Amino acid sequence: MLESNNNVIPLEQSFLKGPTNFKLLNHTIGQHLYLISSKFPSSVAVIVEHQNIKWTYAELYKKVQSVALGLLKLGVKPGDRIGIWSPNNIEWILVQYATASIGAIMVCVNPAYREYELEYALNLAKCKVLICAEHFHSVDYVSMLKGLIPEISHYKIGELHSKKIPDLKWLIKIGSNEEQGFIKFDSLYQLVSDNDIKKLDDISQKLDCHDAINIQFTSGTTGSPKGATLTHHNILNNALITSEGMNFTSEDKLCIPLPLYHCFGMTTGNLACMTVGACSVFPSESFEPLQTLQTLEKHKCTAMHGVPTMFIAVLSVPDFSQFNLSSMRTGAMAGAPCPESLMRDVANKMHMTEILCGYGQTECSPLNHLTNIETPLERRISTVGQAASHTDVKIIDNDGRTCAVGEKGEICSRGYCVMKGYWEEPEKTKEAIDDEGWLHSGDIGIMDSEGYVKIVGRIKDMIIRGGENVYPKEIEDQYLLHPSIEDAAVFGIPDGYYGEEVCAWIKLKCGVEIGDDDFNDFLMQRIAHYKVPRHVKVVEKYPMTVTGKIQKFKMRELMAAELK
Repeated sequence: MLESNNNVIPLEQSFLKGPTNFKLLNHTIGQHLYLISSKFPSSVAVIVEHQNIKWTYAELYKKVQSVALGLLKLGVKPGDRIGIWSPNNIEWILVQYATASIGAIMVCVNPAYREYELEYALNLAKCKVLICAEHFHSVDYVSMLKGLIPEISHYKIGELHSKKIPDLKWLIKIGSNEEQGFIKFDSLYQLVSDNDIKKLDDISQKLDCHDAINIQFTSGTTGSPKGATLTHHNILNNALITSEGMNFTSEDKLCIPLPLYHCFGMTTGNLACMTVGACSVFPSESFEPLQTLQTLEKHKCTAMHGVPTMFIAVLSVPDFSQFNLSSMRTGAMAGAPCPESLMRDVANKMHMTEILCGYGQTECSPLNHLTNIETPLERRISTVGQAASHTDVKIIDNDGRTCAVGEKGEICSRGYCVMKGYWEEPEKTKEAIDDEGWLHSGDIGIMDSEGYVKIVGRIKDMIIRGGENVYPKEIEDQYLLHPSIEDAAVFGIPDGYYGEEVCAWIKLKCGVEIGDDDFNDFLMQRIAHYKVPRHVKVVEKYPMTVTGKIQKFKMRELMAAELK
């Protein structure tokens, strides 16, 4: 949208430059944490309810320095990759800041990953260190690692030589139990002397804000995970723009039930608070609706982030109306399509009258669209907003031409927020980012004459289930490892709770019979639980085009009708 003499000039083409009314930060995450800790030393920085943690910025900064020194003592150098495989806890937050402070690259591993997914991620990033929890829900991380790396039972600490993961040298376990082959996370804590502070400062001064600092895993239509490589500049400024959009100050408290491994929780949640000295509040190690509601009330939170399913679950808690949420004001709903009726309920029933809606992708750090608290409510609940600050957005047709306003096309974005690239995959990077710097999303949108965008579909054959990206080919490949399965086709259908649910049509080998439970039991041992199809149908043939391509859109229609 253009402005001239205070009159709004409607757009004719689907192209908009985001506002630039404040400057982007040009220092590193560690440098910014130091500045905020100096400015707000006694303000509460982080609350981790399930660990009974409540630290001020001064306390948090000292802990970060201590852990950073511990990593240096292990031989970690700038540019080394450190994997973190854990649900939400204070250790995760310390690793996030400590790695950034010494220039190591944090590799976020989904807590739901199974062996083959973990192996792939660690090898792609060539991780030198893996920091992990003991377990998550029913998944025993230690046992899984022993199965993946049998050398654990006899290697000398710090000198691991794994056949399957050759670059991995250190295993660090969060928790109090001793375990052969692992060092305990608490052993990273070091006493910090004046000389140590000088050493950390010297390292900090040599780092550049455009250095890679984080690898987030995402996938394309091929289903093979790619490591979106993000810089200090990418994620610190995306966090700042989020906090600006919510009008955050050091008085705000943001409840974050989202997983930290995901950009939404890590960047637009935890980092967004740090950019202005606000408080990050973590109610549990993973999302629990009652605990989230109790935490909102207990700590008088002013904001909450979440995917739509989280807000649905919180609103559905028995006796919801008995909780006092009068302190609430704002927050963000993103990660999946946000139903208008849900946005209204959250605004009215949770007192989040200034709730924002956002859109983006991991490769965009993650937000490239965001409403703000001045945006009229109708716009906030019916669109994903306009181009975010310092970001250009356009919508293009199949020939790459910019669409007219109101026409459907692919959403593309350009600016500070676009990733450095896919880790060690230049060809895949070129497929995603064109020669002019435009990141192609694969999502279909419509821009109106004021620059507001609605998401109407996806080019990519991807399913978004409760905010989690599910890539059909990955699941299909796993199905094909089953000795009784001839072929598999995986797709999504609309679901009132998760947004989409995962479905599979299976072809069995001749003369074979197998039950649904066998399919699920097989997959549960191989992939994360949220990827396992809820609906499985054995068929003899697929709907096909004349050229032999599977028509998944017909499968979706047939399955949706069958399940009503």
